[in-house]
Amino acid sequence: MRFPSPYTLKQIATIINSEYVGPDEFPVLGMNEIHVVQKGEIVFVDHPKYYEKALNCNATVILINKKVDCPPGKALLISEDPFRDFNALTLFFKPFAKSDSAISNTAIIGENTVIQPNCFIGNNVVIGKNCLIHSNVSIYDDTVIGDNVVIHAGSILGSDAFYYKKRPEGFDKLISGGRVVVQDNVDIGALCTIDKGVTGDTLIKKGTKLDNQVHVGHDTVIGENCLIASQTGIAGCVIIEDEVTLWGQVGVTSAATIGKKAVVLAQTGVSKSLEGGKNYFGSPVEEAREKLKQLAYIKQLPDLLRKLDK
Repeated sequence: MRFPSPYTLKQIATIINSEYVGPDEFPVLGMNEIHVVQKGEIVFVDHPKYYEKALNCNATVILINKKVDCPPGKALLISEDPFRDFNALTLFFKPFAKSDSAISNTAIIGENTVIQPNCFIGNNVVIGKNCLIHSNVSIYDDTVIGDNVVIHAGSILGSDAFYYKKRPEGFDKLISGGRVVVQDNVDIGALCTIDKGVTGDTLIKKGTKLDNQVHVGHDTVIGENCLIASQTGIAGCVIIEDEVTLWGQVGVTSAATIGKKAVVLAQTGVSKSLEGGKNYFGSPVEEAREKLKQLAYIKQLPDLLRKLDK
């Protein structure tokens, strides 16, 4: 998430009331999660296991809960609770704004787009030309939708990321300040849910088709011309490359990458990244042909045991 204009390190430290290491006028351009953070942006880290990764990532400013040596060319924000202060920055730069109407007067809706009754279109939403938004669809603030997109009844675009930190008193939510972006010629079935990014975009690229009851987690990127069948659940920060097919009830773990033209058969549990151009099946997932051979061998075990007993 880029700030509307550059801030200084001192200004950011003042917002969250933290110490800092670096020049007062050190430029800060935005904030992001570690897997998508860019030069000039803030990343947060609150566990020693990830200190080195955070200090050496693309981030220019590291919001951290320990005084450490500052890498050359970077700056530190020292906080007793980086998770809390990252949330504070999200609320400062992306505060919640309530809507007073079903279709916000700040929404931009393209020529020949049809919005059926009982839809909600939030603040600063952009919808392209020749789209069809069926009844009871909710499109949260800042969502961007391209041309020739169809969204079926009851789907929700822009719900919060499922991202929590365990505290002694319960779970603390990481506040979502990102967007959902849907490119041209995408179809989204009924009762789908697509979470917005924490600080970046959840992206569905052109030509992709989602069946009914598909869930897409925060910051996931789905490539061009993919097919995703009913009841598939995709966790956050997943990368699905172009022309991938996921059949019904597939589950994909966080941060996995599924390569171009891979086919994942129904009820598969994807617990790791998969190479493109292959068929996969099972839980844990394996190449489909190998997994089906294993199942065939298992069926032969009773006969083998009976022969051993004789």
